[in-house]
Amino acid sequence: MQYRTLGRTGFRVSEIGFGAWGIGGAGWIGARDDESRAALHEAVDRGINFFDTALMYGEGHSEMLIGDAAQASREPIYVATKIPPVSSSVRKGNRLRDFFPDDHLISCTERSLKSLRREWIDLQQLHAWRDEWFEDLSWLDTLRKLKDQGKIRAIGVSLNNHDPDSGLRLVTSGLIDAVQVIYNIFDQSAAQRLFQACDRHQVGVLVRCPFDEGGLTGQVTPTTTFPRWDFRNSYFGGNRKAEVSRRVQGLRSLLGSEARTVPELALRYCLAPAPVTTVLAGMRTVAHVRENVAVSDGRRLSEALLRELAVHAWSRDYYAADTTDVMGRLIQATKQRLPRWMITLLKRVIQK
Repeated sequence: MQYRTLGRTGFRVSEIGFGAWGIGGAGWIGARDDESRAALHEAVDRGINFFDTALMYGEGHSEMLIGDAAQASREPIYVATKIPPVSSSVRKGNRLRDFFPDDHLISCTERSLKSLRREWIDLQQLHAWRDEWFEDLSWLDTLRKLKDQGKIRAIGVSLNNHDPDSGLRLVTSGLIDAVQVIYNIFDQSAAQRLFQACDRHQVGVLVRCPFDEGGLTGQVTPTTTFPRWDFRNSYFGGNRKAEVSRRVQGLRSLLGSEARTVPELALRYCLAPAPVTTVLAGMRTVAHVRENVAVSDGRRLSEALLRELAVHAWSRDYYAADTTDVMGRLIQATKQRLPRWMITLLKRVIQK
């Protein structure tokens, strides 16, 4: 396992991080706790020391599983989590303090600490961010107080989908320690401006969605089905599975000595930019862990292959409003049968 320094924090973290949404039991359906625990222990044994979760991943269930693994580990583990907004309807013109009031920031941090069974959170993040919120830094004062109390060690934000430039002002201000952003073969936009800004201002970069919600695993075909209530039913709705499959097929011609599989190619692509600190790969089984960790061997993609991959950039937003209306009606039709945590998560995915 190779390690990189997380911005100015001094944390030496594994360049392959454990993305823990899938083990929370909500949104991504199908995880089993016994498999998740085995995957977490395998990850620690193979050198992964950075785990990214969120309070809303199963209302703390993902955090609880990571907390158990951390308690059992003899090696130091870094845990990043996220504070959800009070409401999922985060839109342009909304005020930050309406979604992240002081008491909410404090109570969510306390809940996460309880779930994790830790005295501190290594990186506490806002689970949503809009550029216009830069004018109101009240949230930062609150998190700094928690930092002074020893409850968190570093502060960051998770940037909105496909909008890396929304974090530019915050990054260049030098006020935060890390940003989390979508970056993969299809969405290459973070490399245009954000990565350079992070590098100049010593802000850590957490890459999420390296597999494009599963599209870049090479396993999504026109006939792929997902479990009921799995968010990928909306993400890959309509003819999207066929389009993803077609584009992934175009990547297969690039496989060879530098990357033998599409998932390997996807991870190596994300590891290529020097400003990237860690790539958060979703892992729910021991097999996932072993496959992902194997990519951290110090080899980097050639400039020639990176140039070929540049033409595979694909500008689109599968989180956009065309599926929002469908999922909104679904929630309204079924909310009497769904537990509250699932309703909350589905609403979050709609606005994600």
